[in-house]
Amino acid sequence: MHLRKIMAAALSFALTAGAVCAARAETYPARAITIIVPYSAGGGTDVMARLIADELSKMWSQPVIVDNRPGASGNIGAERVAHANPDGYTLLITAGAIAIAPSLYAHLAYDPLKDFAPITKLADVPLLVVTNSGSPLKTMADLIEMAKKPGSNVTYATFGSQSPSSMAGASIAKLAGISMTEIPFKGSQNALPDILAGRTTIGLLDAVSTTPMVKDGRLRALAITEPKRAPALPDVPTLVESGIPFDTVGWHAAFAPANTPPAIVEKLNAAINKILAYPRLRETIEKNGSVPIEPAPTSAEWTKQFQADVAVWQNIVQSLHIQKIDF
Repeated sequence: MHLRKIMAAALSFALTAGAVCAARAETYPARAITIIVPYSAGGGTDVMARLIADELSKMWSQPVIVDNRPGASGNIGAERVAHANPDGYTLLITAGAIAIAPSLYAHLAYDPLKDFAPITKLADVPLLVVTNSGSPLKTMADLIEMAKKPGSNVTYATFGSQSPSSMAGASIAKLAGISMTEIPFKGSQNALPDILAGRTTIGLLDAVSTTPMVKDGRLRALAITEPKRAPALPDVPTLVESGIPFDTVGWHAAFAPANTPPAIVEKLNAAINKILAYPRLRETIEKNGSVPIEPAPTSAEWTKQFQADVAVWQNIVQSLHIQKIDF
């Protein structure tokens, strides 16, 4: 009898908890939502977040605020969301750096695999190898030739130390057998002035930030980190086509704090995936140099993909023999 009472109580609790979660999802959102972007305003992640925020606000008739919290390669903003109240009112839209963090930092204040509820992947975001329009570099072969000259000092700008662009630059140097010096910035927007002015040899930045400048002639793209050429820049070869076997692609994605009610996570997934299917939004994503996800994943599918991406970047970090650092 005692066991039956315990089982009955457990079942009653589960049913009550499920009913509470369903009720929360039914009324969600009832107030303003904050989307934290762990990078500077104007960068690729920020642009994507503001597109999503604007459409969510229209869909739900609630304010959706984008709050930029740059610093520490995206870790400051990510930590804030990881420790936020798991009620669906504080979300994270970030880039692939969060998948690299556990391989790079010895004492992270959050665990990317345990402290978030993945919502959905927004777009694949290749990196572009760019240089200013007055540079003598026209191809990756030119860059390699320059780097191999005695006394050369080839520098590459990234949107953060130990970020995806940082890892991509180190991988390119290793695969091409050259030496390059990284110049890290806090976000793509902060890196662009130095690239445009020729103070860095090249930049490895997200396609969202750089594609418009390539199209208007202010930047020249040498290559793209995609398995195939991007529709927005059909004349720009991939790194693989350029003789460098690197095609790992970055991304933008949405996360909620862990323990956010599953019904709310699913409601967010359905809403954002609906927005991503809007023709005007897909056109904007492609125009900016990113690649829409087709079909957009469920939260469960994105969780599995995210876990796999963490493992991919772990292999890349290990291949570069990078030691973990304190955060």
